[in-house]
Amino acid sequence: MENRAKKTLIIGMGNVLMQDEGVGVRAVEELVNRYHIPFGVEVVDGGTTGMELFEPMRQADTLIIADAVNTGAPYGTLVRITHDEIPAFFQTKLSNHQLGVSDLLALLTLKGEIPDQVTIIGMVPHSLENRLGLTAEAEQGLERMVEMLVQELATLGISLRQRTQSHIGHWKREAEREATSVCV
Repeated sequence: MENRAKKTLIIGMGNVLMQDEGVGVRAVEELVNRYHIPFGVEVVDGGTTGMELFEPMRQADTLIIADAVNTGAPYGTLVRITHDEIPAFFQTKLSNHQLGVSDLLALLTLKGEIPDQVTIIGMVPHSLENRLGLTAEAEQGLERMVEMLVQELATLGISLRQRTQSHIGHWKREAEREATSVCV
């Protein structure tokens, strides 16, 4: 019998080049920049990748995915979808990356390697414009989305220690740079 430490994997999904579609990536970036991530927790910027996430996902006991989700709820709505609420083969499209994630979850299920617990923390996007940075509405919801990730970890008995000084993440910095640049 294998004796190893439990592993929690948090993946931020999204296309940061399409405004609020990148909210999952931004949420995990904020999480890492505000908190010390303890041993046994891995945080990954999954971007728009698919099969590249198979190996990390199959090694996880708990999987938390942060992403933009299309639930039909009003823009900015934050949701927590877990266990049976996550359709294994996704009959309805919840996320713009769902095809890759659903394929991975289906493959993990077929191989008997699905993590014990899978949770999606999502936000209904306001805008999918082709530009860096979140809308003001999504930026406001981002704070609560990060809090939901922290709370999700707390339910697993994992407490995060806040950094004495937060850092500005790469994607936030790039969005700020784009917003202040002038094209001639």
